[in-house]
Amino acid sequence: MADERGLEVVVLPESRLLISEGTLQDAARDIQQRDDKVKTKPVGNMPLFKNVYVREFLAEFLGTFILIIFGNGAVAEVVLSAKTNKGGSVNDFFSINIGYGLAVAFGVYVAGGVSGGHLNPAVSLAFAVLKKLKWRKLPVYMLAQYIGAWVGSAVILMIYYDALTHHEVVTGTFRGNDTAGIFASYPQEFLTWGNGLADQIFGTMLLMLGILALTDERNSNPQKGVVPILVGLLITAIGLSFGFNCGYPINPARDLGPRIFTAMAGWGAYPFNVRNFNWFWIPVVGPHIGALIGAVVYKFFIGNHWPSYEENLKNQPLVVHTIHATPATPPASTEYQPLKTSSSSYSQSEYR
Repeated sequence: MADERGLEVVVLPESRLLISEGTLQDAARDIQQRDDKVKTKPVGNMPLFKNVYVREFLAEFLGTFILIIFGNGAVAEVVLSAKTNKGGSVNDFFSINIGYGLAVAFGVYVAGGVSGGHLNPAVSLAFAVLKKLKWRKLPVYMLAQYIGAWVGSAVILMIYYDALTHHEVVTGTFRGNDTAGIFASYPQEFLTWGNGLADQIFGTMLLMLGILALTDERNSNPQKGVVPILVGLLITAIGLSFGFNCGYPINPARDLGPRIFTAMAGWGAYPFNVRNFNWFWIPVVGPHIGALIGAVVYKFFIGNHWPSYEENLKNQPLVVHTIHATPATPPASTEYQPLKTSSSSYSQSEYR
């Protein structure tokens, strides 16, 4: 049958309703027990930070730290073994891409529940523009990401210090240009600054498109626990497709934080004066532009075209539930008290 709007009206068959006081009491007790479990309690004698800015700062710091540890660790393994290992490099460019993909995935897993796991100032900026992150939190996120990347680079140098020293003895160089590439990105000799900037803009645009698609609940909406793995695969795909020009930094913190560290750790001015100071700014500026373009592209082609709630409601059939509540024979238990209804209220009755 149809209503006056011409929409289908579905009348469900008669059903029976059984409500008991005992059931309601059990439900209330279960809800209370659940709430008690999720209450935040101090761990031992260490109080938890109540300031949300501190919590999110720590989460972004640790997540970015993990990103650098695994990602740049994979690069260090390839670079330092290339000329010192008798059998050649123990890994290759493919392993670096896999390493960075897993690095991002685990970093997001660690930080995601607290801060969202941005790990990237360009991503945080795009989320702020999209009103998915408060503007006053943006400096907190960015500072945590840059510091986390700097500290991660320091730990990489500490772990690989002997390997780096051995590499320098074999090659006869101290803090050479090749080992600087363990920490930050550097362009191929043929790459112009304009092409490098376009590379960073386009790569980060792809990254932002993928992140927005994976986190848009109106889209394919994968399970929340799977999203970090998918973002990691996205990073790997970008690296395999666009990593040759300059190592696909597509993350200002991942590049500038380690670059500052190497300038302080013995590599001198080279990390900044390469190409007469006409490179270091590209992996910083390019990703910010690319992330903003990616956000605009996603909104224009996908995000602004979802049907509104009113449109969905108009296209749905009108469902009328006809429910007749009648006394039902309950299980043999004294805790059930059936309710018999009139047209507007429920009243208790005895079981027969």
